[in-house]
Amino acid sequence: MAFLGGANKETTDDAQVEAHVAFVAPHVAGQVKRVLVKDNQHVKAGDVLVELDSRDLNVRLASARADVAAAKASLRSSETQLGVTQKSVASNLVVARGGMAQAASAAGSANAGIEQARAEITAALSRQKLAQLDFDRTSQLFNSSVVAKSSLDATSAALEQATANVSQAQARLRSAEANRQTSSGSIESARGRVIAAEAGPEQIEAAEAAVQLASAKLSQAEAALQQAELNVSYTQIKAEISGVVSRRSVEVGQMASPEKPLLALVPLDDTWVVANFKEDQIAHMRPGQLAEIEVDAFDGQKLKGHIDSLAGGTGSRFSLLPPDNASGNFTKVVQRVPVLLRIDSVSDLELRPGLSAKVTVVTK
Repeated sequence: MAFLGGANKETTDDAQVEAHVAFVAPHVAGQVKRVLVKDNQHVKAGDVLVELDSRDLNVRLASARADVAAAKASLRSSETQLGVTQKSVASNLVVARGGMAQAASAAGSANAGIEQARAEITAALSRQKLAQLDFDRTSQLFNSSVVAKSSLDATSAALEQATANVSQAQARLRSAEANRQTSSGSIESARGRVIAAEAGPEQIEAAEAAVQLASAKLSQAEAALQQAELNVSYTQIKAEISGVVSRRSVEVGQMASPEKPLLALVPLDDTWVVANFKEDQIAHMRPGQLAEIEVDAFDGQKLKGHIDSLAGGTGSRFSLLPPDNASGNFTKVVQRVPVLLRIDSVSDLELRPGLSAKVTVVTK
């Protein structure tokens, strides 16, 4: 390649092809029913890779649907009860107030009857006293042989009638007083009904709270149904990306769980090269500089590329046990810095992660 001529270039054979590795694991635990892919098979996004036994989850799904139906029925019942309460509260208050007015009217009538009975007693006592005087006077005259026996009998009958009238008037008074007591009880009862009817707003509020509770339970049941439906759909484990099946460890009959990957997918259409340059080679390297890439697997075929980015530290700094040069004898070791390169040329070559490569970068 002509653009690589001259001394302004850096080369390393410590480079390899890299790619994303997508590990596939189930969302739910279950027994593997079918494995639909084999090692190194090309799959597309959305393809079903593995199927889990869904019988237990289908039972839970049916139960969740029944819970939703029950919650909907409960909500309808609560809404109906709210409507009945709203309509009955107003009518109950009108009826209770009418009963209160009727009881008060009956009490007024009873009081008037008592007053009338007392007046009748007073009049009867007066007539009785007058009849007694007539009887006494007639008795004296009869004893003096002034009047006949019939006159004495007449005054005696009048006295008896007056006495009977007094007894009747007293009886009517007792009856009127009893009616007043009954009216007083009716007033208290009517007052209680009015108080109960005036509590209508609280009854409506309680019915509205019952509707809200039923609505919340319905939302909860619907959420549980959605989760049950998702769990059933998760029994079909699908490919999230297109790629090649790798590291397949799943077999029919085994128990799968979310924490254990079943296989990996490697998208070969999205690869790059990581070249580890010595620390004294990167002084003039910048993103965007052109590069030439030779992959060992393809007999030195050269690909065009460019620097995408340089790592934030050396490779040894991010190793499992970073070197500590603060103690003991120190031996200087040339460090290497990972440089990420993107491939620009269009090629039908399938670059697999891990392939060795040689990279030359034009630094000018």
